[in-house]
Amino acid sequence: MQIDLENYQYNEGSATVNALKEQVGGDHYSKLAIQPVEYINANKLTYLQGNIIKYVTRYKDKNGVEDLQKAKHYIDLLIELEDKK
Repeated sequence: MQIDLENYQYNEGSATVNALKEQVGGDHYSKLAIQPVEYINANKLTYLQGNIIKYVTRYKDKNGVEDLQKAKHYIDLLIELEDKK
């Protein structure tokens, strides 16, 4: 399997699947103008930063305050790591 990172396509033999057009578990990302994964990858964000973006972006359309609490958890982790520097 080869991955075309520029177009986010997985090429398996003659079949090409655009992974950003297929979403499992709702449409909270696919209906956005820019999906979080595009922003995260384009800006080379870390795992913690990416999760913050992901949860803040989707909270209105998926898990509400729970997603904001998850984002806050990742922010708290990031702050702890930055304070140790």
